[in-house]
Amino acid sequence: MRDRFGPAMERTLLVGVSFAFFGAGMVVMTACSRIVFAMSRDARFPAHRLMRRVSPRTRTPVPATVLILLVGVVLMVALPGAALLKLITASTILPAIIYGATVTRYLAVRRRLARRKGAFDLGRFELPVAVCALVWSVLSLFVLVAPPEALVPVLIVVGLLLAGGVFFLCLLRFDREALETEPGDLDVFQH
Repeated sequence: MRDRFGPAMERTLLVGVSFAFFGAGMVVMTACSRIVFAMSRDARFPAHRLMRRVSPRTRTPVPATVLILLVGVVLMVALPGAALLKLITASTILPAIIYGATVTRYLAVRRRLARRKGAFDLGRFELPVAVCALVWSVLSLFVLVAPPEALVPVLIVVGLLLAGGVFFLCLLRFDREALETEPGDLDVFQH
């Protein structure tokens, strides 16, 4: 950037990139803490009684947010080299898998789903849109995992999927009720 635009423009662009990275990090942290909170609210996350707590003053899931912050810091310290790039790549692989799995599941059960009058409906475009979404997810996943530099991010994702699978199997074995029932109306402000 310095060679093409000069030092002033380089600094300006780097400030913009810094703000963009900070904003993207906040979005990821917010989304992850929301997922932890939602799973905890439904008693489907380890330490769910703590992680579902919401601050009455700020009305935010503070323990879930702190957990996500700590996991990010630990991964940044534990990963050698370009840890940030590896975490960013891993954080794009996992959603591609989740979206692809969601679309695949939808395609498998779509005929059994009830249609409500007045609800959003793609009509005859439903199947083509769903198939295109699945193709897009598969292509995105291929682009993300194909480069040799993606080995560490892929290992992070595999580790997360294995940990989630083990937890799911534990829920199936020891707390099946958490998977088979809706939590109902839970007071998240109650500690």
